[in-house]
Amino acid sequence: MELSNRQQKILAAVVEHYIATGEPVGSKMLCDSLNFTVSPATVRNEMSELAEQGLLLQPHTSAGRIPSQKGYRVYVDRLMKRRPLTPEERGTIDSLLLSNAYDPQKLLEGVSRLLAGMTRFAAVSTSAGGQGAAIRAVQFVQTSRRTAMVVLITSTGTMKTRVFRCDYDLTPDILRVFFRTVNERMAGRPIEDITPAFIQSLAASLGEMAILMSSALMAVLAAAQEALEADVCLNGQMNLLFCPEFEGSGARRVIDFLSREEELTRLILQPGGTRVLIGQETRRPELVNSSVVACRYSINGRDAGAIAVIGPTRMNYGKLVASLEYLADRVGSMLTELLDQQS
Repeated sequence: MELSNRQQKILAAVVEHYIATGEPVGSKMLCDSLNFTVSPATVRNEMSELAEQGLLLQPHTSAGRIPSQKGYRVYVDRLMKRRPLTPEERGTIDSLLLSNAYDPQKLLEGVSRLLAGMTRFAAVSTSAGGQGAAIRAVQFVQTSRRTAMVVLITSTGTMKTRVFRCDYDLTPDILRVFFRTVNERMAGRPIEDITPAFIQSLAASLGEMAILMSSALMAVLAAAQEALEADVCLNGQMNLLFCPEFEGSGARRVIDFLSREEELTRLILQPGGTRVLIGQETRRPELVNSSVVACRYSINGRDAGAIAVIGPTRMNYGKLVASLEYLADRVGSMLTELLDQQS
């Protein structure tokens, strides 16, 4: 689609004014704000041409124009300027993230809560899940005389724990044997390999040691199976009820979709860096009037989980993309550092 320089300038101005005010944009307002040397009639003709191309809509006969979903798409792909975070904004984000940097789950929960507060939309953060990940290490921590905790750490930074109980007193020497036995056979192995059949085969190879380790092995199996699923941290769903763009039951349909974790993670955990899905591009009927801005974060150079914002199509894309990319970079760095400390 070819647009003249003037049409590009007009489309960008309509989108940005509508995002800022929520009000339709007229030709006179554009002339006043953009200091065009042409008349309002010329601008009006250009806006009519943009409408004929499906980039602008006229909600009421006497009103100005607003962007269509197609118009937003052209704006995001070709006209949008990222709005970098100020040093103060980066400092605030860093301080909030650092307070949870010791625990992956708390860090991801903090990210979604922070994003929901910043945007007044719904925000979600996920772990990577275990598909394609490997076991980095399995640790054993004694919690009482006869109980201990399995700590399973994956190559994508996920950490799962399970407490198990033995019929005998545990000692540091016994747990060191557990650690050596399990890690010799599991470290580096894909998580999908840790099945009941694998555990049975492992137990059979341990001989009499299997009797001592039976509860520990079952705890490892439970932790590995849980690690296969991506953790989802969702915040800010109720913010959508206050978005005027969601008329009637629109907000509740979006909230209902967000409650279905499997579908939500499938939507935002697609390959790639930053993605902006506008309305019908989401291929979800509940999100036909919504936009999803999602960004993957990396751990040790590999795609891991994602952070995303879900709201109406009228959102500040330039600011959101810059914010998500900064957050994804910081989260990836923190999780990489935490993973290196645990190994």
